[in-house]
Amino acid sequence: MTQPLADRLASVDARIDDAARAAGRSSADITRIVVTKFHPASLIRDLAELGVRDVGENRQQELTAKSAECDGLGVRWHFIGQAQTKKARAIRRAASVVHSVDRERLVDALDAAGEGQDPLDVLVQVNLTDDEGRGGAAPDGIESLAERIAGSAGLVLRGVMAVAPLGEEPGAAFARLADCAGTVRSVVPDATWISAGMTGDFEEAIAHGATHLRIGAAITGPRPPRA
Repeated sequence: MTQPLADRLASVDARIDDAARAAGRSSADITRIVVTKFHPASLIRDLAELGVRDVGENRQQELTAKSAECDGLGVRWHFIGQAQTKKARAIRRAASVVHSVDRERLVDALDAAGEGQDPLDVLVQVNLTDDEGRGGAAPDGIESLAERIAGSAGLVLRGVMAVAPLGEEPGAAFARLADCAGTVRSVVPDATWISAGMTGDFEEAIAHGATHLRIGAAITGPRPPRA
């Protein structure tokens, strides 16, 4: 029998509490983002009834559609996927936070798309692999990217984001991300967010200072087939 949504959510929250306690931290300082990729808007309504206020989406089309369907729920939308500059305006209209800023052209596109809107919270995505084709800025490029964001009119730099590489112990990757977070704070001292940790590794992320967790299947259950 499939475990009910409320039970899955409670189980993950208990694990977050345990991991935070083990790291000498408070879970009150950690934001749990439920990733709802490919799931229907009805699931987000169910999550909202359970008190979920932070939801993550990977694709602009889903973000736009679901945010419209779920208008009025009080949900804070996090865009966590790779962003195309041509979709900056649509992302900006729907998202409260963009986690995946990895190049100066995207900084400029998101900034230009926000004329007349409230400032947008953004994070620098860091590539923790040697594969230049993966999303994220190289660690040696994040300082200049942070400076570009800090100099923009409509973006607020909040911190860093990364995905732990496959085939590597997550803790080692998250330790490198913590170093990158220090680099970003040297540019903007209050950019203290670290978005790291997913279903398979969020406890390790908490141990290395993650403030925002992006958790999908452990809460939502298996993803339905892509439409």
